[in-house]
Amino acid sequence: MELIRGIHNILPQHHGCVLTIGNFDGVHRGHAEVINRLVEKAKHLDLPGVVMTFEPQPQEFFRGENAPARLSLLRDKVMLLDELSIERMLCINFNKKFADYTAEDFVEQLLVKALGVKYLVVGDDFCFGKQRQGNFNMLRKAGEKFGFAVVSTQSFVLGDKRVSSTEVRRLLADGNMEQARRLLGHPFILSGKVAHGQKIGRTIGFPTANIALKRKVTPVRGVFAVKLYWDNSDIYEGVANVGFRPTVNGQVCQLEVHLFDFDGDLYGKAVEVELVAKIRDEQPFGSLDALKKQIKNDADRAKALLGSDAG
Repeated sequence: MELIRGIHNILPQHHGCVLTIGNFDGVHRGHAEVINRLVEKAKHLDLPGVVMTFEPQPQEFFRGENAPARLSLLRDKVMLLDELSIERMLCINFNKKFADYTAEDFVEQLLVKALGVKYLVVGDDFCFGKQRQGNFNMLRKAGEKFGFAVVSTQSFVLGDKRVSSTEVRRLLADGNMEQARRLLGHPFILSGKVAHGQKIGRTIGFPTANIALKRKVTPVRGVFAVKLYWDNSDIYEGVANVGFRPTVNGQVCQLEVHLFDFDGDLYGKAVEVELVAKIRDEQPFGSLDALKKQIKNDADRAKALLGSDAG
């Protein structure tokens, strides 16, 4: 998959495509269904299939820390979309300049002139352009004028539940990892680089890999049974805390992972941490001894859950 970073990197050879537009946060089964159909249409028309997405996500730009918790960082999104055989991903920097695009400029300058869209798939609630002037009906009329088809993404249903990023967030916040995984169609993963921490874990016999989450808001909090891996590595099992570490007055939300059978150096490694099952909510303890006792219990519980292949 080719990644195009920014409108300024759209080249003449990128003209002519089948396109879908959205946040694709989490790249869940609903997204996968839309993209699978897009890929089929692209093959039929002998054109590249392209996903347009935004960084930061529009609600993050407008609402900051009041935006919904993000399911996937850009790096995760690229990996998940690549698995769906999409040919290109156009990632647009959502900044003030882009937010001030009129709906007409969005269509004429970006969709028609730069991308040469022949077939467009968007949600029927899709709004775009300055002050959200543009909508699905406007796209339909623009399609008739400029010669491209506009199709609505039909809601993809599992059972009686519509698959949406909002529903996945709710399940994750409730600690229902198994159902979240079912809607995602893949494990829920937090990724990042291992950094040096306060080394408190090793003083109580539970050394941890500390991973900064680089999110304004995290969709999960608490203690989890996890699996950790990186490029071409084995899979290591462990127990992890996602949160602010209240016992040691933590100020920044981060991910700390204690691995059961690992004795190497992870500093600087970009790792993936699969959250398999939730054990409990984060809570403060009166002393490091009390914390140590609880981590021992959490580790035993995680081993039992992972042994039963939870999730």
